[in-house]
Amino acid sequence: MTYSVFIDGAVGTTGLEIADRLADRQEFSLVRLPEDKRKDLSARREAINDSDFVILCLPDDAAIESVSLIENDETRVIDASSAHRTAPDWVYGFAEFREGQRERIATAKRVSNPGCYPTGFLGLVAPLVARGLLPADWPYTVNAVSGYSGGGKALIERFEQEQTIGFRGYGFNLAHKHLPEMKRHAGLDHEVIFAPAVVQAYRGMIVEVPLNLAAMNCDVKAADLLAALKDHYTGSPIVGVHDGSSMSELLLNDNEPATDRLDLYVFTSECGNYIRLAAKLDNLGKGAAGSTVQDLNIMAGLDETLGLRL
Repeated sequence: MTYSVFIDGAVGTTGLEIADRLADRQEFSLVRLPEDKRKDLSARREAINDSDFVILCLPDDAAIESVSLIENDETRVIDASSAHRTAPDWVYGFAEFREGQRERIATAKRVSNPGCYPTGFLGLVAPLVARGLLPADWPYTVNAVSGYSGGGKALIERFEQEQTIGFRGYGFNLAHKHLPEMKRHAGLDHEVIFAPAVVQAYRGMIVEVPLNLAAMNCDVKAADLLAALKDHYTGSPIVGVHDGSSMSELLLNDNEPATDRLDLYVFTSECGNYIRLAAKLDNLGKGAAGSTVQDLNIMAGLDETLGLRL
Protein backbone atom coordinates (compact mmCIF):
# COMPACT_ATOMS: atom_id res chain seq x y z
CA MET A 1 0.00 0.00 0.00
CA THR A 2 1.17 3.49 -0.86
CA TYR A 3 0.30 6.37 1.46
CA SER A 4 0.01 9.95 0.27
CA VAL A 5 2.02 12.48 2.29
CA PHE A 6 1.73 16.26 2.10
CA ILE A 7 4.51 18.30 3.71
CA ASP A 8 3.06 21.71 4.54
CA GLY A 9 6.16 23.91 4.66
CA ALA A 10 8.17 21.66 2.38
CA VAL A 11 10.72 24.30 1.37
CA GLY A 12 11.99 24.96 4.91
CA THR A 13 15.06 23.26 6.35
CA THR A 14 13.15 20.48 8.13
CA GLY A 15 10.71 19.99 5.26
CA LEU A 16 13.54 19.52 2.78
CA GLU A 17 15.27 17.02 5.07
CA ILE A 18 12.06 15.01 5.45
CA ALA A 19 11.42 15.00 1.71
CA ASP A 20 14.97 13.82 1.11
CA ARG A 21 14.43 10.85 3.45
CA LEU A 22 11.17 9.96 1.69
CA ALA A 23 12.37 10.52 -1.88
CA ASP A 24 13.11 6.89 -2.71
CA ARG A 25 10.46 5.30 -0.53
CA GLN A 26 7.89 3.19 -2.40
CA GLU A 27 5.53 3.22 0.58
CA PHE A 28 4.89 6.97 0.33
CA SER A 29 3.87 9.31 -2.45
CA LEU A 30 4.64 12.98 -1.85
CA VAL A 31 1.88 15.48 -2.64
CA ARG A 32 3.50 18.64 -3.98
CA LEU A 33 2.02 22.05 -4.68
CA PRO A 34 3.30 24.34 -7.46
CA GLU A 35 5.42 27.22 -6.19
CA ASP A 36 2.64 29.75 -6.84
CA LYS A 37 0.15 27.66 -4.83
CA ARG A 38 2.41 26.87 -1.87
CA LYS A 39 0.82 29.55 0.35
CA ASP A 40 -2.62 29.47 -1.28
CA LEU A 41 -5.16 28.59 1.43
CA SER A 42 -7.53 26.77 -0.91
CA ALA A 43 -4.75 24.68 -2.46
CA ARG A 44 -3.35 23.79 0.95
CA ARG A 45 -6.80 22.84 2.23
CA GLU A 46 -7.32 20.49 -0.70
CA ALA A 47 -3.89 18.90 -0.33
CA ILE A 48 -4.35 18.44 3.41
CA ASN A 49 -7.73 16.77 3.08
CA ASP A 50 -6.71 14.57 0.15
CA SER A 51 -3.64 13.15 1.92
CA ASP A 52 -3.31 10.16 4.23
CA PHE A 53 -0.62 11.94 6.23
CA VAL A 54 0.18 15.63 6.65
CA ILE A 55 3.52 16.76 8.07
CA LEU A 56 3.60 20.34 9.33
CA CYS A 57 6.95 22.14 9.04
CA LEU A 58 5.62 25.58 9.83
CA PRO A 59 5.71 28.35 12.46
CA ASP A 60 3.35 27.62 15.33
CA ASP A 61 0.49 29.88 14.22
CA ALA A 62 0.57 28.50 10.69
CA ALA A 63 0.61 24.92 12.02
CA ILE A 64 -2.51 25.63 14.09
CA GLU A 65 -4.16 27.10 10.99
CA SER A 66 -3.31 24.00 8.94
CA VAL A 67 -4.92 21.72 11.50
CA SER A 68 -8.06 23.86 11.40
CA LEU A 69 -8.32 23.16 7.65
CA ILE A 70 -8.89 19.43 8.16
CA GLU A 71 -12.47 18.51 7.27
CA ASN A 72 -12.38 14.72 7.60
CA ASP A 73 -11.68 12.01 10.16
CA GLU A 74 -9.04 10.19 8.13
CA THR A 75 -6.13 12.58 7.63
CA ARG A 76 -3.39 11.95 10.21
CA VAL A 77 -1.01 14.71 11.23
CA ILE A 78 2.59 14.95 12.44
CA ASP A 79 3.38 18.47 13.60
CA ALA A 80 7.08 19.38 13.64
CA SER A 81 6.36 22.80 15.17
CA SER A 82 6.10 23.45 18.90
CA ALA A 83 2.40 24.34 18.69
CA HIS A 84 1.01 21.08 20.07
CA ARG A 85 3.82 19.55 22.13
CA THR A 86 1.97 19.90 25.42
CA ALA A 87 -1.57 19.66 24.04
CA PRO A 88 -3.48 16.91 25.89
CA ASP A 89 -5.18 15.57 22.76
CA TRP A 90 -1.90 15.13 20.85
CA VAL A 91 0.50 12.20 21.24
CA TYR A 92 4.12 13.11 21.88
CA GLY A 93 6.24 11.68 19.06
CA PHE A 94 9.26 10.40 20.98
CA ALA A 95 8.88 6.64 20.64
CA GLU A 96 11.68 5.56 22.97
CA PHE A 97 11.49 7.86 25.97
CA ARG A 98 8.55 6.24 27.77
CA GLU A 99 7.10 2.76 27.99
CA GLY A 100 4.15 2.34 25.63
CA GLN A 101 4.84 5.55 23.69
CA ARG A 102 5.52 3.70 20.44
CA GLU A 103 2.10 2.05 20.67
CA ARG A 104 0.42 5.41 21.34
CA ILE A 105 2.07 6.87 18.25
CA ALA A 106 1.03 3.89 16.12
CA THR A 107 -2.70 4.51 16.65
CA ALA A 108 -2.69 8.31 16.91
CA LYS A 109 -4.41 10.73 14.56
CA ARG A 110 -2.39 13.68 15.88
CA VAL A 111 1.31 13.41 16.75
CA SER A 112 3.50 16.30 17.89
CA ASN A 113 7.15 15.83 17.07
CA PRO A 114 9.59 16.68 19.92
CA GLY A 115 11.88 19.67 19.89
CA CYS A 116 15.58 19.03 19.31
CA TYR A 117 16.81 20.23 22.72
CA PRO A 118 14.01 18.41 24.59
CA THR A 119 14.88 15.20 22.74
CA GLY A 120 18.32 15.24 24.36
CA PHE A 121 17.05 16.29 27.79
CA LEU A 122 14.10 13.88 27.90
CA GLY A 123 16.14 11.02 26.48
CA LEU A 124 18.45 11.38 29.49
CA VAL A 125 16.17 12.42 32.33
CA ALA A 126 12.65 11.11 31.69
CA PRO A 127 13.44 7.37 32.11
CA LEU A 128 15.43 8.05 35.29
CA VAL A 129 12.65 10.13 36.85
CA ALA A 130 10.05 7.53 35.83
CA ARG A 131 12.08 4.82 37.60
CA GLY A 132 12.46 6.91 40.74
CA LEU A 133 16.23 7.20 40.40
CA LEU A 134 16.11 10.98 40.02
CA PRO A 135 13.69 13.24 41.91
CA ALA A 136 10.82 14.95 40.10
CA ASP A 137 11.05 17.97 42.41
CA TRP A 138 14.68 18.88 41.65
CA PRO A 139 15.46 22.21 39.85
CA TYR A 140 17.34 20.75 36.87
CA THR A 141 19.64 22.78 34.64
CA VAL A 142 20.32 22.13 30.97
CA ASN A 143 23.33 23.41 29.04
CA ALA A 144 23.24 22.87 25.29
CA VAL A 145 24.92 23.85 22.04
CA SER A 146 23.45 23.40 18.58
CA GLY A 147 24.45 23.83 14.98
CA TYR A 148 23.06 26.99 13.43
CA SER A 149 20.70 25.19 11.02
CA GLY A 150 18.23 24.83 13.90
CA GLY A 151 17.55 28.57 13.82
CA GLY A 152 15.99 28.59 10.35
CA LYS A 153 16.85 30.63 7.28
CA ALA A 154 17.65 33.91 9.04
CA LEU A 155 20.16 32.39 11.45
CA ILE A 156 21.69 30.20 8.74
CA GLU A 157 22.26 33.29 6.61
CA ARG A 158 23.76 35.20 9.54
CA PHE A 159 26.21 32.44 10.51
CA GLU A 160 27.27 31.90 6.92
CA GLN A 161 27.88 35.64 6.46
CA GLU A 162 29.43 36.31 9.89
CA GLN A 163 31.84 33.41 10.10
CA THR A 164 33.74 35.01 12.97
CA ILE A 165 30.90 34.01 15.31
CA GLY A 166 32.14 31.07 17.35
CA PHE A 167 29.50 30.90 20.08
CA ARG A 168 26.11 32.59 20.39
CA GLY A 169 24.32 32.27 23.71
CA TYR A 170 20.64 33.16 23.74
CA GLY A 171 17.43 32.62 25.70
CA PHE A 172 18.61 34.94 28.46
CA ASN A 173 15.03 35.93 29.31
CA LEU A 174 14.66 32.34 30.63
CA ALA A 175 11.36 31.93 28.78
CA HIS A 176 12.32 29.55 25.97
CA LYS A 177 9.43 27.79 24.21
CA HIS A 178 10.92 24.36 25.00
CA LEU A 179 10.52 24.76 28.78
CA PRO A 180 6.90 23.56 29.12
CA GLU A 181 7.69 20.55 26.92
CA MET A 182 10.66 19.49 29.03
CA LYS A 183 8.81 19.91 32.32
CA ARG A 184 5.66 18.09 31.27
CA HIS A 185 7.15 15.10 29.51
CA ALA A 186 9.83 14.51 32.13
CA GLY A 187 7.16 14.65 34.85
CA LEU A 188 8.90 17.46 36.77
CA ASP A 189 7.56 19.81 39.39
CA HIS A 190 9.62 22.78 38.18
CA GLU A 191 10.68 24.21 34.87
CA VAL A 192 14.34 23.65 34.08
CA ILE A 193 16.94 26.40 33.87
CA PHE A 194 17.84 26.21 30.18
CA ALA A 195 21.06 27.67 28.75
CA PRO A 196 21.05 27.16 24.94
CA ALA A 197 23.73 28.32 22.52
CA VAL A 198 24.56 28.11 18.83
CA VAL A 199 28.06 27.35 17.54
CA GLN A 200 29.80 27.61 14.17
CA ALA A 201 28.66 24.20 12.89
CA TYR A 202 25.82 23.64 10.44
CA ARG A 203 24.26 20.65 12.19
CA GLY A 204 24.65 18.65 15.37
CA MET A 205 23.82 19.19 19.03
CA ILE A 206 25.10 18.36 22.52
CA VAL A 207 22.71 18.62 25.47
CA GLU A 208 24.11 18.33 28.99
CA VAL A 209 22.44 17.89 32.39
CA PRO A 210 24.79 18.26 35.41
CA LEU A 211 23.77 16.45 38.61
CA ASN A 212 24.93 16.55 42.21
CA LEU A 213 23.54 13.30 43.59
CA ALA A 214 24.75 14.05 47.11
CA ALA A 215 22.81 17.33 47.21
CA MET A 216 19.77 15.53 45.85
CA ASN A 217 19.93 13.00 48.69
CA CYS A 218 19.67 10.29 46.05
CA ASP A 219 20.66 6.82 47.17
CA VAL A 220 22.14 6.09 43.73
CA LYS A 221 25.49 6.43 41.98
CA ALA A 222 26.50 7.02 38.40
CA ALA A 223 26.66 3.28 37.75
CA ASP A 224 22.97 2.98 38.68
CA LEU A 225 21.97 5.71 36.23
CA LEU A 226 24.05 4.17 33.46
CA ALA A 227 22.58 0.72 34.08
CA ALA A 228 19.03 2.10 34.08
CA LEU A 229 19.51 3.96 30.80
CA LYS A 230 21.07 0.91 29.17
CA ASP A 231 18.16 -1.21 30.34
CA HIS A 232 15.57 1.29 29.16
CA TYR A 233 17.03 1.54 25.64
CA THR A 234 18.01 -2.12 25.27
CA GLY A 235 17.53 -3.25 21.69
CA SER A 236 16.97 0.24 20.26
CA PRO A 237 18.53 0.61 16.80
CA ILE A 238 18.40 4.41 17.18
CA VAL A 239 19.37 5.24 20.78
CA GLY A 240 22.76 4.22 22.17
CA VAL A 241 23.92 4.53 25.79
CA HIS A 242 27.62 4.94 26.58
CA ASP A 243 29.83 4.86 29.65
CA GLY A 244 31.87 8.07 29.53
CA SER A 245 34.45 6.97 32.08
CA SER A 246 37.14 6.47 29.44
CA MET A 247 36.31 9.64 27.48
CA SER A 248 38.04 12.99 27.97
CA GLU A 249 35.97 15.01 25.50
CA LEU A 250 32.80 15.06 23.44
CA LEU A 251 33.19 16.86 20.13
CA LEU A 252 30.81 18.73 17.87
CA ASN A 253 32.57 19.43 14.59
CA ASP A 254 31.65 21.95 11.92
CA ASN A 255 31.17 19.17 9.35
CA GLU A 256 29.07 16.73 11.39
CA PRO A 257 27.56 14.01 9.16
CA ALA A 258 23.78 13.75 9.00
CA THR A 259 22.46 11.11 11.38
CA ASP A 260 19.16 10.10 12.91
CA ARG A 261 20.78 8.51 15.97
CA LEU A 262 20.61 9.67 19.58
CA ASP A 263 23.66 8.87 21.71
CA LEU A 264 23.54 9.24 25.49
CA TYR A 265 26.56 9.45 27.81
CA VAL A 266 27.11 9.22 31.56
CA PHE A 267 30.23 10.99 32.84
CA THR A 268 31.10 10.82 36.53
CA SER A 269 33.55 11.88 39.20
CA GLU A 270 35.64 9.27 40.98
CA CYS A 271 33.27 9.21 43.96
CA GLY A 272 30.24 8.72 41.71
CA ASN A 273 28.23 11.61 43.21
CA TYR A 274 28.91 14.25 40.55
CA ILE A 275 27.44 13.48 37.15
CA ARG A 276 27.32 15.02 33.72
CA LEU A 277 24.62 13.40 31.61
CA ALA A 278 25.07 14.27 27.93
CA ALA A 279 23.19 13.62 24.73
CA LYS A 280 24.59 14.00 21.23
CA LEU A 281 22.24 14.15 18.25
CA ASP A 282 21.69 15.83 14.92
CA ASN A 283 19.31 18.76 15.41
CA LEU A 284 18.00 18.11 11.88
CA GLY A 285 17.94 14.32 12.37
CA LYS A 286 16.58 12.79 15.57
CA GLY A 287 15.92 16.39 16.59
CA ALA A 288 13.60 17.07 13.64
CA ALA A 289 13.35 15.24 10.29
CA GLY A 290 14.59 11.82 11.41
CA SER A 291 12.17 11.70 14.31
CA THR A 292 9.33 12.77 12.03
CA VAL A 293 10.05 10.00 9.52
CA GLN A 294 10.36 7.52 12.37
CA ASP A 295 6.91 8.54 13.63
CA LEU A 296 5.52 8.33 10.09
CA ASN A 297 6.86 4.79 9.74
CA ILE A 298 5.31 3.77 13.05
CA MET A 299 1.93 5.30 12.17
CA ALA A 300 1.97 3.52 8.81
CA GLY A 301 2.74 0.17 10.46
CA LEU A 302 6.23 -0.07 8.92
CA ASP A 303 9.71 -0.79 10.26
CA GLU A 304 10.45 2.44 12.13
CA THR A 305 14.03 2.65 10.84
CA LEU A 306 13.16 2.70 7.13
CA GLY A 307 14.66 5.74 5.44
CA LEU A 308 16.68 6.73 8.49
CA ARG A 309 20.39 7.48 8.53
CA LEU A 310 21.83 5.20 11.14
